[in-house]
Amino acid sequence: MGVETIGRWFGVHAAGSTVRREVAGGAATFVAMAYIVVVNPAILSFAGIPAGPSTIATILTAAFGTLLMGLWANRPIAVAPYMGENAFLAFGLAAMHVTWQQRLGTVFVSGVAFLVVAAAGIGPWLARSIPTSLKHAFAVGIGLFLMLVGLYEAGIVTSGATGQPASSLADASGLLRAPPAALRLGDVRDGRVLLAIAGFLLVVVLQARRVRGAIMLGMVATAVAGRLAGLGEAPHAVFARPFGGDPGLSSIALRLDVPGVLTASFLPVLVTLLLVSFLDTVGTLVGLGAAGDMLDERGDFPAIERPMVVNALSCIVGALLGTSTSGAFIESAVGIREGARTGLASVVTAALFAATLFLVPLVEPLQRLAYVYAPALVAVGIAMLPAVRGIDFDDPTEVAPAVVAIAMMAFSYNVANGLTAGLVLHPLLKFATGRTAETTAGGWLLAVVCAFYGIFGLPH
Repeated sequence: MGVETIGRWFGVHAAGSTVRREVAGGAATFVAMAYIVVVNPAILSFAGIPAGPSTIATILTAAFGTLLMGLWANRPIAVAPYMGENAFLAFGLAAMHVTWQQRLGTVFVSGVAFLVVAAAGIGPWLARSIPTSLKHAFAVGIGLFLMLVGLYEAGIVTSGATGQPASSLADASGLLRAPPAALRLGDVRDGRVLLAIAGFLLVVVLQARRVRGAIMLGMVATAVAGRLAGLGEAPHAVFARPFGGDPGLSSIALRLDVPGVLTASFLPVLVTLLLVSFLDTVGTLVGLGAAGDMLDERGDFPAIERPMVVNALSCIVGALLGTSTSGAFIESAVGIREGARTGLASVVTAALFAATLFLVPLVEPLQRLAYVYAPALVAVGIAMLPAVRGIDFDDPTEVAPAVVAIAMMAFSYNVANGLTAGLVLHPLLKFATGRTAETTAGGWLLAVVCAFYGIFGLPH
């Protein structure tokens, strides 16, 4: 197939692009988000999913979703396991003491539900039902949550919590003494902590200089510095034949526990994953559509159902392979800025992800070093904070639910708590202030579902 034929197949010229721009854009997107191959398995290892096989699952899921986005939806948008959702599975469900097989089961079931919502056309309706301030607040809250995870994993902050109520802090005279801080500064003199701080600063400098792949380059440089300081190990190899031995997929693929999560007690988790992935998808698609001039005259993303279906199918396939919830990546904006406008760019990105299957031995050591991947979490979290500008701080009925959502995500160490609190509080405040006309049927439906989560959910 010649270059001109490829261009016609994807409608490259009609979209105002060229094949060369599409290839360059697809490569730029891959470089910008390649860090997910390191970070996602590292995070999921805390859920009990072995990092080696998880790396293969992450790569395959990214290649599948991105290829489908290119060939079927014809959009220059890459798909991979989401940051935020992976942390929710690893850390947010810790109190439930569920197995990693059940965690994958929740990804699968919520993915099927997402597919039904997208294919039935319910997705756009629900998207319009979520207040703008809350959409932005969710992005900010997830960003702060990722930052907290990164700071904790790096050892920059550590826990000093006792879990005791204030009444147990009374001294002999009956006066309350100062409680231990829930979080406190870690040992910043530790070599690993210093490396994490240096790695974060390097990423910021590279981003400020608009260097492509700043996060991945910062991680590699930090790993090299750690190795030279005797705080890490070198890769045992550079290349390996995929599926030829260790790591392989057999230990996690098709090991998900679906029947185990089809219970009332798991409903809050399923609803949370569905809502978070749905909100991430809508927010990312609209943001990328605006960046690439792909929105219609009303500011809507045309044929949004197709990218939604791609994201849902990626979640399902990812769960079967052994990884977390997937969706459109905001880093696709890097390729769009390079001029990518069609699915050809996504095909290029997918091919590059597939090529990394041969480089897994090079990646593995990075996943065992918190000082390497933790700064990436902080950097990604910071990138999500500008969404705070979309919150209406002049309206108490808008700012209160938004800030409560943000605070609960970060301070309760659980994305679901903040998401549900905001969606419940918003219509209640509108009703209490006589502004029911500003609510929607979809908003009340989401509030009822989220109230169910808060009242009947498992410890969270």
